[in-house]
Amino acid sequence: MIDDIKADAEKKMKKSLESLNSAFNKIRTGRAHPSILDSVMVDYYGQETPLKQVCSVNVEDNRTLSVSPWEKPLLPKIEKAIMMSDLGLNPSNNGEVIRIPMPMLTEETRKEMVKQARADAEHGKVSVRNARRDANSTLKELLKEKEINEDEERHGEEEIQKLTDRYIADIEKQLKAKEEDLMAV
Repeated sequence: MIDDIKADAEKKMKKSLESLNSAFNKIRTGRAHPSILDSVMVDYYGQETPLKQVCSVNVEDNRTLSVSPWEKPLLPKIEKAIMMSDLGLNPSNNGEVIRIPMPMLTEETRKEMVKQARADAEHGKVSVRNARRDANSTLKELLKEKEINEDEERHGEEEIQKLTDRYIADIEKQLKAKEEDLMAV
């Protein structure tokens, strides 16, 4: 029973980490990376569709992405979707391929992005702690209903705390890497 609670808590913590990764992917570092466009949705025959399902996104060079649609009539719609996204990118269309140059980041922009990364990491930590709190309260309920004894509860709480510490450390490590990536010129 305690293993089920621990597994459920770990599943929630893992989702928090995945959510943090997707948030970090949206914070651009000045280098071209296809995951920057993951949040872009394109109007594909009246249906909002993720960009990567209607085209291929490649890194042309360190500072440029190239987007090749699988259907040529989608070119203007893809270009418009990229412009309308809140990514601050300015695509150019040559009739075959859309090229997206990554703008240079100013020192001020970098600091703002580091602040955003720290806020995202803090949200991730709060989410992990919430999973810990939920698991611990479930353990307390089991103790109250006399389904487990105090030693089992204490052992379960220790296991969940170890899990929490591990995920918080992972978040810290990812935040440090993202900060270094953002501040690299």
